[in-house]
Amino acid sequence: MPALNFKHLRYFWMVAKAGSIAKASEQLHLTPQSVSGQITAFEARIGVDLFKRVGRRLELTEAGRRVLHYAEEIFALGDELVEALNDPSSPQVEPLRVGIADSVPKQVAYRLVAPALQLDTPTRLVCREGRLAALLAELSIHRLDMVIADRPLPGNLNVRAYTHSLGESALVVLGHPSLHQGEDGFPQLLDEAPFLLPGEDVNVRASLLRWFESKRVRPRIVGEFDDSALMTAFGRAGAGYFAVPEAVAQDVTEQTGAQIVGRVPEIAEQLYAITAERRSTHPAIVAISAAAAASGFTLAGQDGQD
Repeated sequence: MPALNFKHLRYFWMVAKAGSIAKASEQLHLTPQSVSGQITAFEARIGVDLFKRVGRRLELTEAGRRVLHYAEEIFALGDELVEALNDPSSPQVEPLRVGIADSVPKQVAYRLVAPALQLDTPTRLVCREGRLAALLAELSIHRLDMVIADRPLPGNLNVRAYTHSLGESALVVLGHPSLHQGEDGFPQLLDEAPFLLPGEDVNVRASLLRWFESKRVRPRIVGEFDDSALMTAFGRAGAGYFAVPEAVAQDVTEQTGAQIVGRVPEIAEQLYAITAERRSTHPAIVAISAAAAASGFTLAGQDGQD
C-alpha cells in the first residue's frame, strides 16, 4: 500500500462534508475538474471507490464512510495541534475514547460516563456506540480506551483485554397507565399483555424469557429492540410493558410517564468495563468505575478477569 497523500485526503474530506464537488470546489477555490481529478487519483491510489453517483448526487460508499471516519479524527487532531502550538500555556486535553455497547441502557451509560467531564484534568470525551464485537475490535487496536457492556469479554474472541465488574441492578417492569386493566397483580397482569422485549444482543433477554415461563405468564411480544432508547420511546407511547434496571427506573418514569408495576429481583442487569489493561490508571476510567456504585449498581464479583 503506497503512503497516504494527505492533500488527497483533505480534498476527499471537503467533498464528503460539502456533499458535492461543486460546493467543495468553491470552498477550496479550485475548479470542479481539479477537485474531481484529485478524488480520482486518491481512489486509484488506495484501490477503492469512495463515492457512488445516485442521480445527480454523490453518496459515500461503505469504504468512503470508513475513510471519512478516519479523516475526521486525523484533521481534528491536526486542529488540536495547531491550537496547542499557538497557546503553549493552555492545559493539555486528554481524550477518553469510550465504546458503549448498544445493549447498555442509555440512562445507565450517561450516568457512568458523565463524571469523566467533571474532573480537574481537562478531558475530551469521545463516545462510540455499536455492537460489542465491533467495539472490542476497536479496543484491540487502541482506537478505544474502554468498552462498557452488559456482559464480560466473550471467550470466543481473540482479543487481549480484561473485564472489570462495575456492578448489577435488579430489573423492574414499567408500563404506561393506559395499559393497566383489570385487578390482576404482578406478574399476572403481564399475561397476554403487550410487551417490549430486549433484542437478541441484550444479555438479560434469555433470563427474562425464562422468568416468564417460571411465573407461567405469556406476554404478547409486540416488539424487540437492541436499542434501549428506542424501546423506551415505544414504552412512553404505551405500546407495551418494558423492563429497565431498577437503578435508573426513577429517571425513566419521570421521562416517560410510565409507572413501575413490579420488581424482578431474580434478574440483574450487569455492567462491565472492558479495557486493554489489567489495572487502568486513567483518571476518567477510575471516575467511571466509581460512578457505577454511586448510580445504584451493587458491586458484584471481582475485576481483573482475563
